[in-house]
Amino acid sequence: MEEWELTDMVVWVTGASSGIGEELAYQLSKLGVSLVLSARRVHELERVKRRCLENGNLKGKDILILPLDLTNRSSHEMATKAVLQEFGKIDILVNNGGVSQRSLCVDTSLDVYKELIEVNYLGTVSLTKCVLPHMIERKQGKIVTVTSLLGVVCAPLSAGYCASKHALQGFFNTLRIELATYPGIIVSNICPGPVQSNIVKNALTEEVTKTTGSDADQSHKMTVSRCVQLMLISMANDLKEVWIADQPFLLMAYLWQYMPTWAWWITNKLGKKRIENFKNGVVRPIYTFLNTYQSCRKV
Repeated sequence: MEEWELTDMVVWVTGASSGIGEELAYQLSKLGVSLVLSARRVHELERVKRRCLENGNLKGKDILILPLDLTNRSSHEMATKAVLQEFGKIDILVNNGGVSQRSLCVDTSLDVYKELIEVNYLGTVSLTKCVLPHMIERKQGKIVTVTSLLGVVCAPLSAGYCASKHALQGFFNTLRIELATYPGIIVSNICPGPVQSNIVKNALTEEVTKTTGSDADQSHKMTVSRCVQLMLISMANDLKEVWIADQPFLLMAYLWQYMPTWAWWITNKLGKKRIENFKNGVVRPIYTFLNTYQSCRKV
């Protein structure tokens, strides 16, 4: 089934002001869906809307800009009512909003971990719980959550981020079981690997008020357009869990799944080098696998 099957649906995208959410808005706009774009930065949402109207098949009335702070959980019910008042239904909720982290656990303030859980996990769960009764009433809908390959595996310098993404995996896998009596409601976990975006640049560090600000080379990462194209195909085909990554990142995920002893050994070796680079201010991909593996064998 092609992504064109999503035509005429109402799709609510959080984190729509940049990265995967922004690209998702652009590609969805070409499919003729009605869009709800949410994030904290209203001016960025306005920019995304303008480009959707320029490049897509939509009119102004087809796109609702709905500012949303995932940490302000008391506002989520009103936001849901606003979408229903505007379009009368919510066919797909794409839980894409979130924040990343790059810092050593021993140096990281507990406030950073609290923020990651508030945004990535509790905020996403809260919004889902507000939308879910509507989908249950209609006995149909799609809940698509962008977790991460780091919700399946783990990597050093991202303990809080990994924890929040593992939490999402656990919650939505359980929710899928609880909704077994509603086969028309699809719960999908999308697990991207490294994607070309500002997620690392905006990642929290050892303090909640400090981000990395890094503009490191991203040529080793998947393009955001390719990631979103695969996401849309996954959504159209109601896939329950999807891993989206180039090699060797995808290989590492399979090792964690099927050969965990090997995965631990390799990750410990690569993780040691990654931590050394981090302490020395050298930016490297999580798994510079092929080059680093040879040196690991000599250790």
